[in-house]
Amino acid sequence: MKTLRILLILLLAVFALSACKKKAVDQAPALQKVGITLDWTPNTNHTGLYVAKELGYFTAAGLDVDILQPGQGVTDQIVATGKSAFGVSYQENVIRARSESIPLVSIAAVIQHNTSGFASLKSANIKTPGDFIGKRYGSWDSPSEQAILKSVMDNVRADFSSVKIISGVYDFFSTIGKDADFEWIYYGWDGVEAKRRGIEFNYIALKDLNPVFDYYTPVIISSETYLAQNPELTAKFMSAVKKGYEFCIAQPDSAASILLKHVPELNAEQVRLSMQYLAKEYQADAPSWGIQKAEVWKRFIDWMYIQRLIPLSVEADKAFSNNYLPQNQ
Repeated sequence: MKTLRILLILLLAVFALSACKKKAVDQAPALQKVGITLDWTPNTNHTGLYVAKELGYFTAAGLDVDILQPGQGVTDQIVATGKSAFGVSYQENVIRARSESIPLVSIAAVIQHNTSGFASLKSANIKTPGDFIGKRYGSWDSPSEQAILKSVMDNVRADFSSVKIISGVYDFFSTIGKDADFEWIYYGWDGVEAKRRGIEFNYIALKDLNPVFDYYTPVIISSETYLAQNPELTAKFMSAVKKGYEFCIAQPDSAASILLKHVPELNAEQVRLSMQYLAKEYQADAPSWGIQKAEVWKRFIDWMYIQRLIPLSVEADKAFSNNYLPQNQ
């Protein structure tokens, strides 16, 4: 009888413990589901997002984050229409959208300085914008692309009309020296890959040609409506994203492994070289990751307006916000 009583007590204790555990699980707040849509196929610009997901930074913030690709849509439109809470875009796109009364807002600079520029095979002997005269330029057909090319040539009194524009060029490695003499690349991806392949090339950084072209590319965006309705969620999201990019800065090799786990089709060596380069560029000389400066926005807005790339000017302080980054909370 005594043994039976002990067994009953133990059984009741087990049931009570199980009930407590079930109650704790039932009472645990559900994760808030949210999406961020990339600007392109996954690459090292996006590594901080994958790190935040893999290492549980989003989960710790109470978020269940889907990292999405735009598919047939344009990320800016997807975010503007509320189909995705956040997106990866470019300063240029935000300015253009706002000039057309589409209230997108940049809430962080993924990379602090513009790491893109003009690249050519060393054999083409293109070292300055003056050397673009009479050459073939491989264009990806960005709205402001040719205006920027013309501007840097005008600054050295070189004839832009002498350049032959080859439209629809997207792959540097299959076209350079064949279809085009020089192209616009992002050094953190194509530049490091060209070096990895042993290709001898010349590179002219845009930010070195004119400070106005040291704009933010890429940026993380949302819409004014979403931000107004979800300020706390946005702050939690950005806190986790910031931790993700800080991990990339501190541990680029480990971050590369995380990206490759999620996107195994990428070239592993290219990813690791790119991460080593971007680890120094994500934050660069900013006080912390993600910070944006009003003067960077204003001078590029002014330039786009003067060049008639936008129908109306844009208020810089409404086009971006640092308020959702942790140091501003």
